[in-house]
Amino acid sequence: MTISTIDNSQHTAAKVAGVAGLFAFALVVFGNYVLLEPLIVPRNAVDTARNILAHETQFRAALTCFIAYGIGSVILLTALYVILAPVNRGLALAGALFRLVFAMLWLIAPLNSLAALRLLGDATYLKVFESDRLQALARVQIAGSFDDYYVGLPFFGLAATVCAYLWLKSNYIPRELSIFGVIGSAWCVFCAIVYLIFPAFARPVNPYWFDSPMALFELVVSVWLLFKGLRVIPTSMSPQRTSNTTLYQKAS
Repeated sequence: MTISTIDNSQHTAAKVAGVAGLFAFALVVFGNYVLLEPLIVPRNAVDTARNILAHETQFRAALTCFIAYGIGSVILLTALYVILAPVNRGLALAGALFRLVFAMLWLIAPLNSLAALRLLGDATYLKVFESDRLQALARVQIAGSFDDYYVGLPFFGLAATVCAYLWLKSNYIPRELSIFGVIGSAWCVFCAIVYLIFPAFARPVNPYWFDSPMALFELVVSVWLLFKGLRVIPTSMSPQRTSNTTLYQKAS
């Protein structure tokens, strides 16, 4: 299926989706890899706690980036629904709901991190616990933030798979890009489900490979929508008829 006309709301939504997608991507990368990751010491609750307390503002800024990413995800899913609903309203709605579930699960991660920060605080009611136990509990809360992401990942993958399929049916973006999106997003769903059942799956397949193809697809689509917009391939003539018409015009 191809769409022969695109209305103004779709053109506007494409620009919004491009900006929201790039903005959300930049926020999550900056928040996770620049702000949060340097503070986390693997398998060491004590040093992690010290880092967080010594750089509390940096830690809170990372959480703010994650919250802003959730807001960007809601804006993105709304824009994608406006663009793709004319292709198949039911599937576009399903994709939007899947992405909304992911956004809601994603926002649980900052709550876990704030709970970790509270455990490391100086409130009077915490004095009944030893500091090493509080540090261990705080580290558990932070680890739980990553669990929130992997629980939401199948929903994210399903949303991206549905959208990639609708992109393919619409021809709004290059066909090759849409096919890559379908494969990469379906791969993410498969990896996320297998990982939740068999955590040892992370040994032969690095977790970064679960969602990297899908993330690359969404990033490229955002760039395309922002700078290229939606394209239309006329449906009035079949490829064979178009070819014959071109030959006739050249002969004339």
